[in-house]
Amino acid sequence: MKALTCEMCGSTNLVKKDGVFVCQSCGTQYSVEEAKKMMVEGTVDVKGTVKVDTSDELNNLYEIARRAKDSGNFENAAKYYDMILAKDPQSWEANFYVPYGRIMSCKSEEVKTCSISLNNSLAFIVQLVRDDMTSQDEQKNILLEIEKRLTEAEKAVSNKAIKLLKVDECMNYYEAQSEVFRILYGFGDCLEACFGEKYSEIAVRIWKYVIEYETRCFVNNKYVRIGTYFENKVKKHISEYEEKIRKYDSSYQPQLKSSEGCYIATAVYGSYDCPQVWTLRRYRDYSLAKTWYGRSFIRTYYAISPTLVKWFGHTQLFQSIGRNLLDKKVQQLNANGVENTRYYDKQW
Repeated sequence: MKALTCEMCGSTNLVKKDGVFVCQSCGTQYSVEEAKKMMVEGTVDVKGTVKVDTSDELNNLYEIARRAKDSGNFENAAKYYDMILAKDPQSWEANFYVPYGRIMSCKSEEVKTCSISLNNSLAFIVQLVRDDMTSQDEQKNILLEIEKRLTEAEKAVSNKAIKLLKVDECMNYYEAQSEVFRILYGFGDCLEACFGEKYSEIAVRIWKYVIEYETRCFVNNKYVRIGTYFENKVKKHISEYEEKIRKYDSSYQPQLKSSEGCYIATAVYGSYDCPQVWTLRRYRDYSLAKTWYGRSFIRTYYAISPTLVKWFGHTQLFQSIGRNLLDKKVQQLNANGVENTRYYDKQW
């Protein structure tokens, strides 16, 4: 007789409970008859056709994989979903969560490779959802789940990629971060290609999300210098997707256009999107822009501030004086009720 060994994980720690043998490592259950067959030594001669039912085994694998995924153990989740793929290669869930789990559990230097793997799988995954899910509600719920997971992946990748952000490694950061941005853009593209306008609200939402983050990372980030060539490449790419968004949402305000304003404040605070600049932008749109002399000031400001920032924005004197003046103005505006929460520019 052979030792009773779990066929799922190889463990020999099986305990009989309530009439079945339960693997203490992975939770797989075996009936008494199944356990006897597993312990038979030698070769069993079987004549005729034998149909092997693996549904219970698959159900066990799904249960273990989902448990690992929901607990945040993405390395184990990827491992068990990979076992599911060997038995059910048409599973959208396994096809998605294998590369997703690897992204979430990889090291910083592996981000680019893992992101490429998921990006290459997206079109097939979306096609599986379209072809295998007949219920529109089920389709939409799955696509919303994928959207949520992809935005979580972007945040995880950003935290990993930031470790590459040293003076001599800006391009490593750019390449790693760009790959996960391509995943988000690509998911929207796949939705459009497979479903047309059916799930355009999901595509538009994720395009807006990634445009905001890409603009912040590579266009409005004074700490990351990727060079004029790559910055222009990013801007061109963003502009292309802003055009796609406007096909579905004509009221959408481009991020690149808005990032050209508040030059001095952006130079002083290091970002177009921060509480101090949000305060000043609100003051510009809801106070200055309402009077002729206020609008005149805005036009003059936009005419001369780019040159001032270009020539003096990097100097310590400019930063010190500008920060002192703007801090006082922001404090005064906040005290007078001007909010410092996230703000999207008003067209005037």
